[in-house]
Amino acid sequence: MISIYLFLILAVFILFYVNKMTDSLCSQKEIPEERQHKVFRTINILITILLVSSYIEILFT
Repeated sequence: MISIYLFLILAVFILFYVNKMTDSLCSQKEIPEERQHKVFRTINILITILLVSSYIEILFT
């Protein structure tokens, strides 16, 4: 039970930090405002899939 809470806290931290790095990437590469939304959405979906799959892997091992 404690591992669920720990994983959720770490997942929120990871998502926050990845969004911070994505913002830096958009600034550095000068991606236009209208495309930034798509970049953030794509990266957030991929990171969420990664986090869910790692949680499932931890749960069943």
